[in-house]
Amino acid sequence: MTAKHHGYALLAAIVALVVGVSAAIYISVASRDGAGSGSRSAGNTVAVGPGPGNAAPVSTGVWVGAWAAAPAGGEPGTDTDGMAGRTVRNVVHTGVGGTSARITLSNLYGSGPLTVTHATLAVAADDDSAAADPATLRRLTFGGSTTVVVPAGGQAVSDAVAVAVPHDADILVSTYSPTSAGPVTYHPRARQTSYVAAGESTEDVTGATFTSTSLYWRYLTALDVLSNEADGTVVAFGDSITDGVTSTAGENRRWPDVLAGRLRTALTTGGSADGDIPHYGVVNAGISGNRVLVDDPLRGASGLHRFDRDVLDRTNVKAVVIDLGINDILRDPNPAGPQAIVTGLRSLVARAHARGVRVVGATLTPFRGHRGYTDARERVRQSVNAAIRAGDLFDEVVDFDKALRDPYDPRGLRSEYDSGDHLHPSDRGYRTMARTLDLSELAGPAAPARL
Repeated sequence: MTAKHHGYALLAAIVALVVGVSAAIYISVASRDGAGSGSRSAGNTVAVGPGPGNAAPVSTGVWVGAWAAAPAGGEPGTDTDGMAGRTVRNVVHTGVGGTSARITLSNLYGSGPLTVTHATLAVAADDDSAAADPATLRRLTFGGSTTVVVPAGGQAVSDAVAVAVPHDADILVSTYSPTSAGPVTYHPRARQTSYVAAGESTEDVTGATFTSTSLYWRYLTALDVLSNEADGTVVAFGDSITDGVTSTAGENRRWPDVLAGRLRTALTTGGSADGDIPHYGVVNAGISGNRVLVDDPLRGASGLHRFDRDVLDRTNVKAVVIDLGINDILRDPNPAGPQAIVTGLRSLVARAHARGVRVVGATLTPFRGHRGYTDARERVRQSVNAAIRAGDLFDEVVDFDKALRDPYDPRGLRSEYDSGDHLHPSDRGYRTMARTLDLSELAGPAAPARL
């Protein structure tokens, strides 16, 4: 067991003692979502709130997002059998910690109802492992039942369980489905190894039954925690650059991961250098290949169509960083100009402002040398960036373009920030992106919605 995981069992025991002392006092999980933005009660969602005996103990914390992934489509090859008769053990990494946890399961792309008869959550016993810390293993329930049926196109939120969830840690979420729901709702390019076992193995703490690995996240789209570390959530909304597709696998080096670490460090050290630092968790809503304007069955619904689900309906969302539009340029064989992209971005901002969510917009980064580069597309990128920098589109602007571009050829990435494909950043480039964002700009009220 690594040093990072020592003390988890002791921390879990302390939480258990608190649960025992306050067992007669309960809170409503639904009320912890925060008023206004981030409510989970809308839409085709089932099993919201605690069932009998599953309420979380009283805490002064609030519910925030510790991890998330945007559902991108139906997994190829799963139309008939789905994941029937197998246990999926998703490995996810937390940005903030808490004293209770709950998950969201999605059947957005399923063709039939998804029946989950067993589900568990645990802190990983070690890095890069399917083994769980036994003291942290918790059975999950939905409305008090261990079985939940998620309708096609819907999602389900579990009851809260009391468990010490550390920040910057791997969490194992295991689900077993005896029957097929058709295509598996998944997030490809996870840059994280998860696991699969034949049969029902949700409570296997050794990890021995998980003989297959997976580079996808399946069904799981959110992990929320009841936290004293954070009082809100910031969502990173974008495409493959936000998804971190060229970051080192298993190392959590996507720019939203680095941003989460910056927020934690600034608060721990007092944050004087960064001004008024918000207490936010960071969740990633990037989908590789995603566009502002166009839906794609393999690359997710457009930004316009998924913004409410993947941003505004996240738990206690306070701010969003939007870095989207490069694929609208790259995948358009005849780019007509920037106006449609800018109009789409403006629509996202108006919807965020209507929910009181602050919006930071990112300039689009260079891609000269990439196979999709043309001078015409470069002119569109420059025009979109000019509109972003003009200052009347977003509440704040983070200039990723300026941070990453080659000073000798601003149409391309600096070599040390280039992963090699001339479009996606390296680990160093992702780190620079996260460090470019002024943390204080995430705080404060959203501008009033423009009429």
